[in-house]
Amino acid sequence: MIQIMIVDDHGILRSSIKQYLSEHVDFRCVGEAATVSGAIALVTKQIPDVLILDLVLPDGSGVDAITRIQEVAPNIPILIFTGHPEEHYAVNVFRQGVRGYLNKSCSPDELAEAIRKIALNGRYVSQKVANLLAQNMNRKSDKLAHELLSERESVVFLKLASGDKAGEIADNLGLSVKTVSTYRTRLLEKMGLTSNSDLTYYALKNGLLT
Repeated sequence: MIQIMIVDDHGILRSSIKQYLSEHVDFRCVGEAATVSGAIALVTKQIPDVLILDLVLPDGSGVDAITRIQEVAPNIPILIFTGHPEEHYAVNVFRQGVRGYLNKSCSPDELAEAIRKIALNGRYVSQKVANLLAQNMNRKSDKLAHELLSERESVVFLKLASGDKAGEIADNLGLSVKTVSTYRTRLLEKMGLTSNSDLTYYALKNGLLT
């Protein structure tokens, strides 16, 4: 049974998705929320197999909403389900670690396919999103490694490069040590580096430390 949570501020849409999920024997809706804070309250109690998340909510949107949820549930499998065109958000949210991106104009069958794939620890990438990701990879050579980081990753990067310990960063940013460790792993991977010493050398080389 795939346990699913739905976070969307439109009650009619949540009801429609729940109705559709109930028609599948392998799906079970275990929670719903209309806000980021509501989503945080849900995932604090239980991590679903898939979190269906809209990108525009009353108390947060876009990358900020994803970051706030990941701070309490770092490895949560997120499927973005939004009315925004893929070219507006898809590349950035995949950098944030989401597992899939679907436009609300998709077919119900495509939603089911995405849920099943993500629940099996996979990623769901439509052809349109795949094309956008490929285009972005071709442009990466024009950017420095640290420019690929999210805002929160950049903050953690500079603190690590300055010699701060994970516990100190956690206290300073109001995060758990585990969450800081997750950010560290993610930013090292994005930057193609392997250690805190590498981060310090990179920051000094590029004039990022004063």
